[in-house]
Amino acid sequence: MARLADYFVLVAFGPHPRGSGEGQGQILQRFPEKDWEDNPFPQGIELFCQPSGWQLCPERNPPTFFVAVLTDINSERHYCACLTFWEPAEPTQEAVCSEDAAGREEEADEGGSGRLSPGTSGPPGQLFAPKTLVLVSRLDHVEVFRNSLGLIYTIHVEGLNVGLETVVGNLLTCIIPLAGGSQLDSVEDGVRTISLGAGDRQVIQTPLTDSLPISRCSVALLFRQLGITNVLSLFCAALTEHKVLFLSRSYQRLSDACRGLLALLFPLRYSFTYVPILPAQLLEVLSTPTPFIIGVNAAFQAETQELLDVIVADLDGGTVTVPECVHVPPLPEPLQSQTHSVLSMVLDPELELADLAFPPPTTSSSSLKMQDKELRAVFLRLFAQLLQGYRWCLHMVRIHPEPVIRFHKAAFLGQRGLVEDDFLMKVLEGMAFAGFVSERGVPYRPTDLFDELVAHEVARMRADESHPQRVLRHVKELAEQLYKNENPYPAVAMHKVQRPGEASHLRRAPRPFPRLDEGMVQWIVDQATAKMQGAPPAVKAERRTTVPSGPPMTAILERSSGLHGNSARRLEVVRNCISYVFEGKMLEAKKLLPAVLRALKGRAARRCLAQELHLHVQQNRAVLDHQQFDFVVRMMNCCLQDCTSLDEHGIAAALLPLVTAFCRKLSPGVTQFAYSCVQEHVVWSTPQFWEAMFYGDVQTHIRALYLEPAEDRDPSQGWEEPAEEERSALDVASEQRRLWPMLSREKQQELVQKEESTVFSQAIHYANRMSYLLLPLDSSKSRLLRERAGLGDLESASNSLVTSSMAGSVAESYDTESGFEDAETCDVAGAVVRFINRFVDKVCTESGVTSDHLKGLHVMVPDIVQMHIETLEAVHRESKRLPPIQKPKLLRPHLLPGEECVLDGLRVYLLPDGREEGSGGSGGGPAVLPAEGAVFLTTYRVIFTGMPTDPLVGEQVVVRSFPVAALTKEKRISVLTPVEQIPQDGLHLRSCTFQLLKMAFDEEVGSEKAELFRKQLHKLRYPLDIRSTFAFTLGSGHTPGRPPRTTKDKGPSLRTLSRNLVKNAKKTMGRQHVTRKKYSPPSCEHRGQPPEDQEDEISVSEELEPGTLTPTSALKPSDRMTMSSLVERACCRDYQRLGLGTLSSSLSRAKSEPFRISPVNRMYAICRSYPGLLIVPQSVQDNALQRVSRCYRQNRFPVVCWRSGRSKAVLLRSGGLHGKGVVGLFKAQNAPSPGQSQTDSSSLEQEKYLQAVVSSMPRYADTSGRNTLSGFSSVHMGSHGKWGSVRASGRSGGLGGDVGSRLAGRDMLGPPQANGAPPDPGFLRPQRAALYIIGDKAQLKGMRPDPLQQWELVSIEVFEARQVKTSFKKLLKACVPGCQAFESGPTSFLRSLEDSEWLTQIHKLLHVSVLVVELLDSGSSVLVSLEDGWDITTQVVSLVQLLSDPFYRTLEGFRLLVEKEWLSFGHRFSHRGAHTLAGQSSGFTPVFLQFLDCVHQVHLQFPMEFEFSPFYLKFLGYHHVSRRFRTFLLDSDYERIEQGLLYEEKGERKGPQACRSVWEYVDRLSKRTPVFYNYMYAPEDTEVLRPYSNVSNLKVWDFYTEETLAQGPPYDWELAQVSPEPPEEERPDGGAPQSRRRVVWPCYDSRPRAQPDAISRLLEELQRLETELGRPPERWKDHWDRVKAAQRLEGRPDGRGTPSSLLVSSVPHHRRSLGVYLQEGPVGSTLSLSLDSDQSSGSTTSGSRQAARRSTSTLYSQFQTAESENRSYEGTLYKKGAFMKPWKARWFVLDKTKHQLRYYDHRMDTECKGVIDLAEVEAVVSGTPTMGAPKTVDEKAFFDVKTTRRVYNFCAQDVPSAQQWVDQIQSCLSDA
Repeated sequence: MARLADYFVLVAFGPHPRGSGEGQGQILQRFPEKDWEDNPFPQGIELFCQPSGWQLCPERNPPTFFVAVLTDINSERHYCACLTFWEPAEPTQEAVCSEDAAGREEEADEGGSGRLSPGTSGPPGQLFAPKTLVLVSRLDHVEVFRNSLGLIYTIHVEGLNVGLETVVGNLLTCIIPLAGGSQLDSVEDGVRTISLGAGDRQVIQTPLTDSLPISRCSVALLFRQLGITNVLSLFCAALTEHKVLFLSRSYQRLSDACRGLLALLFPLRYSFTYVPILPAQLLEVLSTPTPFIIGVNAAFQAETQELLDVIVADLDGGTVTVPECVHVPPLPEPLQSQTHSVLSMVLDPELELADLAFPPPTTSSSSLKMQDKELRAVFLRLFAQLLQGYRWCLHMVRIHPEPVIRFHKAAFLGQRGLVEDDFLMKVLEGMAFAGFVSERGVPYRPTDLFDELVAHEVARMRADESHPQRVLRHVKELAEQLYKNENPYPAVAMHKVQRPGEASHLRRAPRPFPRLDEGMVQWIVDQATAKMQGAPPAVKAERRTTVPSGPPMTAILERSSGLHGNSARRLEVVRNCISYVFEGKMLEAKKLLPAVLRALKGRAARRCLAQELHLHVQQNRAVLDHQQFDFVVRMMNCCLQDCTSLDEHGIAAALLPLVTAFCRKLSPGVTQFAYSCVQEHVVWSTPQFWEAMFYGDVQTHIRALYLEPAEDRDPSQGWEEPAEEERSALDVASEQRRLWPMLSREKQQELVQKEESTVFSQAIHYANRMSYLLLPLDSSKSRLLRERAGLGDLESASNSLVTSSMAGSVAESYDTESGFEDAETCDVAGAVVRFINRFVDKVCTESGVTSDHLKGLHVMVPDIVQMHIETLEAVHRESKRLPPIQKPKLLRPHLLPGEECVLDGLRVYLLPDGREEGSGGSGGGPAVLPAEGAVFLTTYRVIFTGMPTDPLVGEQVVVRSFPVAALTKEKRISVLTPVEQIPQDGLHLRSCTFQLLKMAFDEEVGSEKAELFRKQLHKLRYPLDIRSTFAFTLGSGHTPGRPPRTTKDKGPSLRTLSRNLVKNAKKTMGRQHVTRKKYSPPSCEHRGQPPEDQEDEISVSEELEPGTLTPTSALKPSDRMTMSSLVERACCRDYQRLGLGTLSSSLSRAKSEPFRISPVNRMYAICRSYPGLLIVPQSVQDNALQRVSRCYRQNRFPVVCWRSGRSKAVLLRSGGLHGKGVVGLFKAQNAPSPGQSQTDSSSLEQEKYLQAVVSSMPRYADTSGRNTLSGFSSVHMGSHGKWGSVRASGRSGGLGGDVGSRLAGRDMLGPPQANGAPPDPGFLRPQRAALYIIGDKAQLKGMRPDPLQQWELVSIEVFEARQVKTSFKKLLKACVPGCQAFESGPTSFLRSLEDSEWLTQIHKLLHVSVLVVELLDSGSSVLVSLEDGWDITTQVVSLVQLLSDPFYRTLEGFRLLVEKEWLSFGHRFSHRGAHTLAGQSSGFTPVFLQFLDCVHQVHLQFPMEFEFSPFYLKFLGYHHVSRRFRTFLLDSDYERIEQGLLYEEKGERKGPQACRSVWEYVDRLSKRTPVFYNYMYAPEDTEVLRPYSNVSNLKVWDFYTEETLAQGPPYDWELAQVSPEPPEEERPDGGAPQSRRRVVWPCYDSRPRAQPDAISRLLEELQRLETELGRPPERWKDHWDRVKAAQRLEGRPDGRGTPSSLLVSSVPHHRRSLGVYLQEGPVGSTLSLSLDSDQSSGSTTSGSRQAARRSTSTLYSQFQTAESENRSYEGTLYKKGAFMKPWKARWFVLDKTKHQLRYYDHRMDTECKGVIDLAEVEAVVSGTPTMGAPKTVDEKAFFDVKTTRRVYNFCAQDVPSAQQWVDQIQSCLSDA
């Protein structure tokens, strides 16, 4: 029973004590005047009576009523019911108020800001003062309080004849039952009718269950005011401990809203600040740091604005504002959406019917009170679903003397599947939940509705989820119970209370509220108290029961664990593997292990593993042999690796007893336990894990303490599901609590002691366990603290006085790495001791262990740790001596001849990177990665060879390698080894050949070895000197730095030539690129000579004579030597082919030729990066070139590199122009004559030179002096027009107008141009410039426009080399990602590809090149003058020639193109490839690779125009960075001469050594295999290719993405041929293979090798058959040529039998040209013409196309350039047959392109009768006539050709023709 009211108080308006501000409340009277003993009078009531402040009013307001809530120091709530009414103010009050007002006005005048009270605002008249009647109670009966205070006010106002003292006395003495109608005997006990003695009657109904909150209508009102989403948001905020502030103008609404929110939180109790009505004076409470629920009058909204972390709910406006910095986690799905929908069904039942065509008659909605209970029922259900099964996670730590209960949060979250859920995690960590556990965890107590619901209704709720009507029915049932709890007896609820009349407050009251007689009230109270003391206490015992636990918990949302759904089959595999391990069947276990490790990603498999291992411990098989131990540890590590620090699935908990059980004997007396091998997991350093484990074990032991011995079980089974045990610990505890009062004092004491000793012994046990798992095996290792998050973090977070300073010093000693090993040891030990002590402190204090016992524990812990360290030292020592477990044998890689191992195999694991094919990803196929093997470092490559770690993949060899020179990135990483899951050091190596080695070193590889590997790799990657690279050291006996041996042929002379050349060049020009500083001005005697003779003072002889070189002066002998060597270079051969002049013509100055070959740079004096011989206009003197060169960067002045055979337009290249300032600088330093300003002369020289170029073009030669094109203003040089798209940096492929308006014939282009292809060639008009200069915007600024309009400047925006570098880096990352992308699938690859902008750069290059091709094709010459002239210039110039000239699309032609444009013209291969240490900082810039990619794009679009295959391009792409060949080393011809590279090979080539030149290698390989040959090659004669260049038309080159793990990259052909296993057909046993099928795995096998194309297959078959027949196999090319010739003959009758027409049909989707296959005339007839034109047999340069159309058996004859290239020389020779065969006349053809001498029966014969390969020719010597030789012929006409196989005897028709044949064959040999 309890008092209805504790105090009655009368509070009135009084003056403020400091005489300022408004008034304040004064307590006039309080009853009783003495405090009750059990309930002192609450302080500060005056503030709460008028929360907005005490103020006088100008008018009389109606009475108000609200209930404020005060919370005392014991967290008890006091309800203060306040009824306020207004009375006329007394004179003293008015005076106070008017004084205040006056004072405030003065303040305002002075600039103060007083706030006027309403009383002062009206005209001076009657003011009214508030007076408040307050009832203070600990019970929450709002209506009773309202009625009672209302009755007192009514008596006063209406003047009823009732004594107020009697009413107040009766009110204070009214006693009512606390709660529990169900527990009382009759209705009268549950319902109390009271009367206050004024003829009134009130019925008080006490709730049935005290624990359920009373809400009346407050929850329903809250939802009406704020809506569902807002209330849910507030609900989550209150539960997750955020600050909630309600605003309203109504105090009653504020207290209702707060009451409603608290009612929703049931069964959790809100334990923070709770003030439904906060007075204005206490507003600073809002800035408290703790959470709160507070209500404030909306008038003070402004003061709440600056609160940053408070959630504000405006009840009047219906809004909830959550600040940006506050995150309120929502309910976990699906509960959030389910709750939302059920709430909307309750609040708006008509929503479901709104769309019905025939809605039912309106259903009566629930009353507000009922709706309130329904809403609460929804939240009650929500809590039951959230906390379902919570009792299974309670740990009974102590039962006596008081229960101590702990909640296992991690297990709860894990079993509910809500580990990641932010909301539940915060709720479980909150204070409210802690209170819930201590209040409701108790096993023996009264139960309520929630206990029933969570125990018995969960299954029903789960079943109802998808049936809304059933959910609604359940909600209504619960609502009924809640309603009944608040209103147990609705029938008797009748009140009879007098109320004041209408508007009674406006009537003038007869008198103020009277002062009551204290004595009389006190007498009534005392009477009642005496009466109560006499009566027996009416307290009935509570009905306590065992709280039901309900069914075990289930996940809130059944989630399958993705890829690893744990099927029964997986668990079977785990069980089998473990039984194999324990039965000793290691081979079987090894097979299953990878599958087990994969299965262990799933929770069920991990649990299954723990259960199985437990069984084996129980069967006392815990001592294992080494292999068993290794397997068990591996599986445990795999299990633990996925455990979080909290171990929410109990896996670490289940394994904890096992790691201290499994062991192996290392030596007599030394045993190693499993715990020393599983320490690297974060869970062991997490205090929460150890606490949960400790409490779980204590519970098991305490339960065992009270169970009957028969029921007792092995305590180690405590980790199993409690559902399987007979009686849970809670049941046992409940029983014990019930019996406790009946036990004797001694028995109670004994039980308490037993429990305490149980806890104490467990604490000792855990101190041991923790030291096992926290002390590392090698205690000198400091890795423990540095890497494991736990201990280090705890040290720093520690706030204990003893340890914090120590922790700091520990951390410091690790940072500085003092190097004192024993100091470190104690640090590890000290840290572990402190960690254990903190743990012991916490758990023992919570479990009620006495302080004496606790001190004892603190003394023991350091001893335990020290003892364990000593044990570990022996174990560590012995474990070092263990023989290593047999690892797979290391597979030796196949090496190239000359390749040597630098570091032998280091055992590593090759891990999967971001490409998923190797790991059996979406592409299917087996998981060949991760693989276990070794990494080898050789002089040439980094090679990994190994086997997959998954034995089920089979015995597949995995090889991944790349050239050392290609390494672009090397990074140290720390990774988990794939099998043992131990963290190991690793390396991440990426190469520019698109390989990636992500390796983890095996534990046997020490850090020293790994470091040595890195150092050696670095040394090989960046050698000090280019001569230390593999290409130089390979096969040569010399040490780096000493010149190689020379052979007797041409070596010595060439060597001296090279030396002289370099020496002289150095003397002349010094070592810089810009060398004019060293240039000595002419001596005085030369000054008077004509200027053209002043220039060149280069002397060839050692003495450096001052003789000048004039064009007509004779060459000195050493010059001739130089010249002949230079003439043999590729460029010269090409210039002759193009008809750009021969050396003889240049020396004799034949005026007929427009261009000449100038030897001006033969000493590399003018431009070091140019070749020795250059094509310049005939009219330009050599000595003028030096002056011209000064205007250009790096002295790279414009030279001709190609001439169109058709339009005779020329293509020139140069470096960009110098900026004005720089030019001026150089000019000023060496002004040769004082006559004329140097700047002018230089730019004049430049203009003259360009004029000479223009004049050299036949079309413009006659008009060069006259201005025929002057009609066009130079306005057209703007950036609009045809070049617009190139200039813009965007990707647009559409072309605008023109190059100037001269270039374009029409602005609108037809549909084909949408792809970025240029328009037809026909669009060009004749009015155009003779020369277009394409340059960078910045460079062309200094150049004046041509006054005669003969050349035009076209400025374009191109990318720089550094952009290529950046782009390539991104491309590498896109194609070979280092790790798995967050979003898998093609989109992430395409996105990163786009980010790299690689294809955009390809697009720009192709775009510019095609436009240049257009200009050249239309007859205008083009000078490409970009950057320094050696990167983008080279790319553009090479592409232009490739697109314009079919010759460059042959194997020979492409080689010439690369040699000429890339090697001779000085592309800086060494610099761009970062070949030496000096270039390391510049990084790898793949300019040449980008060019090859462009060629590949063109190849894709025109597959029939190229003689070489796509593989050829990949081969060059790989080897231009590999440094296997010398071809792509060094930066220019000058450097190659300096190193003695350029001419040495001539003499040494015939030796048996490895190829030094990539071209030589390609030639050799081409003879053996057609791998470089394109079978679809069928060129069109005059085809100028115009590829589409839009990004959408470009494809990613498969060179970047393909991989063959079976043998590594296929570009070292010798290695690729060493097949690891013979194919099925060639099995040595000779029996027919069972099946011809072969599985080809993606990314492992090479598809072209596994399944070659049809022609390769047939050629292979042919070779095999020839070998079987014992015939020497013919070359594949001869077979192919014969087939082609036969096919051509068959095709003749219909006139279209060309291979091209046959092949065209097979590639319909590829373009020939712009949409047209065969444009020009009757191609077929051209091919089948008989060639009877009268042509001399010695002719080599006939320009007639028909003469070139010989029907030879080679494909080369199908295209023809202007000069008869393929038939370098032909005619009749007599040839002696083989042994005993006669001499016969044959038609011989010398073919330089194919490097062969072929012969036919007669001139018209199409079938080749034989071929002599010139590569095999050793010498050509004069011969003697033998028997049967032609008689009439001179003896000197005989000559012999000696090959490696035989000697061929020839006889010409006369001596001169014989001489010519010998010369031609010799020159052919020397060219090669």
